[in-house]
Amino acid sequence: MLTSDLILDATLLPAMAVALFGGVLSFLSPCVLPIVPPYLAYMSGMTMGELSRTRGAPRQVLTAAAFFVLGLSTVFLLLGAAASALGRALLQWQDWFVPLAGAVIMLFGLHFLGIFRIPILARERRIEAGDRGGSALGAYVLGLAFAFGWTPCLGPILGAILGIAATEASLARGTVLLAAYAVGLGIPFLLAAAFFPRLGKTMDGLRPHMGRIETLSGLLLWTVGLLMMTGQFTALSFWLLETFPVLGSVG
Repeated sequence: MLTSDLILDATLLPAMAVALFGGVLSFLSPCVLPIVPPYLAYMSGMTMGELSRTRGAPRQVLTAAAFFVLGLSTVFLLLGAAASALGRALLQWQDWFVPLAGAVIMLFGLHFLGIFRIPILARERRIEAGDRGGSALGAYVLGLAFAFGWTPCLGPILGAILGIAATEASLARGTVLLAAYAVGLGIPFLLAAAFFPRLGKTMDGLRPHMGRIETLSGLLLWTVGLLMMTGQFTALSFWLLETFPVLGSVG
């Protein structure tokens, strides 16, 4: 329902679920999860030892984490609006644009599955945030830099969500999708800040399973891309609406 004026309805729910889950998978990816503790320490102006010895989350840790998430969310929302604007410009070519976006998302999935590697997604493009540790402004700037520069982990999944947002051809709906992705990535980061170091052991326990997480990410992207190429993603949306009529009141 690309021409709908509704910001949120049942046809958007599957895409929102994919975006939310994609954000969680991005957080659990091999080059995001391991850097969470040192990022929290740096942004809060603490050492790793001080952070590990704390009982309960100091206020500066929570503040830093919140502003970091705000920074990366700012970038994601702007990207969502830009992708949707592109989709509106290409609205007359939607019949081939949606399958093309699905094909690109499938390629991202194959990248995660290791069937082949896309070179541009294998290089990190980090933007230095400067020596601003220990301040809310520094955490916000670091969040902006993280969202712009951490392409190996965020690139394929974020690109897939942007592709879906572009097919929405609605600024509001595309922005909602990227907001869902930001929630999926940001909430685990805030939880890690709130319950560190109790979650430290849990995070360490996930590291041996990074390969499985990448495989799950690849399968998710490949499936979503296939559904878009075959036109079944929209069909899934309307199936949900017919199966669960109560969803029709959403929006």
